[in-house]
Amino acid sequence: MSPHMLHLLIVAAGGAVGAGGRHLVNLAALRIFGPGFPWATLVVNVVGSLAMGLFIGGLVKWGEAASAQSLRLFVATGVLGGFTTFSAFSLDFAALWERGSVMAAFGYVLSSVAISLLAVFAGLWIMRGFEP
Repeated sequence: MSPHMLHLLIVAAGGAVGAGGRHLVNLAALRIFGPGFPWATLVVNVVGSLAMGLFIGGLVKWGEAASAQSLRLFVATGVLGGFTTFSAFSLDFAALWERGSVMAAFGYVLSSVAISLLAVFAGLWIMRGFEP
């Protein structure tokens, strides 16, 4: 098997895990909060950004680039890529906008982007300060 095919399979396996996790968050958020606001997408984008910061920060701190490639592909590209999707974010914004919930739509955009950026920096900061 070629290295490219192996990498594709690693990413696909991680993507399946991430997409399954996202589905579970969607079900839980719908049950808890109802359909009025895209809470699930907001939650997965923030949690996924924090997880990405923690994971990449940990790889940089402790990982060897060559030996960590498969792990990075599985977790960062696969699991977290499948878990967090800004395509869903865009669709949620459009749905709020088209329903006439203009303030909620812009609040959603601002909170998603700002909190996710803060979360990835928080994850990086946490991992830089962590001593095993």
